Amino acid sequence: MSRRREQVLDAAIEVMATEGLRGLTFQAVDKAAEVPAGSASNSFRNRNALLLGIVTHLVELDERDWQAVGGILQPNTPDALADMMAGVIRHALGPGRSRTTARYALFLEAATHPDLRAPLTAARQTITTWITPWLQTLGSPDPTIHCNILLDHTDGAILHQITWPDPNFNPTPGIRALLSGLLDKP
Repeated sequence: MSRRREQVLDAAIEVMATEGLRGLTFQAVDKAAEVPAGSASNSFRNRNALLLGIVTHLVELDERDWQAVGGILQPNTPDALADMMAGVIRHALGPGRSRTTARYALFLEAATHPDLRAPLTAARQTITTWITPWLQTLGSPDPTIHCNILLDHTDGAILHQITWPDPNFNPTPGIRALLSGLLDKP
């Protein structure tokens, strides 16, 4: 990807994070990217192409982050997995907040623009392929279902914290309780 295109996409994510989808215009992106007028529209022929570009860029950035986490830490206990997932949540709410806010806006946009669903679905599937074996190793009787439950919990915790921030928010106890229930063998 060219440096200019990446600059435009990074700026588009920031615009979405601060102005929402309604504020996402080519002019706003050019201004945020500090590039000449028309740069965003030259890179993306229409708004839908820009949205698809943003989704693709977010997926690439997110996969890089997940690979870094998964490559360094292969959780071998439920507490280690809970700590890793809590770290993912903290990153999403801290340094990755703009990307997270843009991603959630795109989730809602995908409800009415099915062409956005495929790359978002593929990204979640990639994450699922990393987490499912960890859950299997930890003794999950149904690691695929449990992975989806864990990711749903993670998404919900992030969404709630973005929408209704709690300064005392600590995701670790909730994730540990969830994993304890999922991994408890009858």
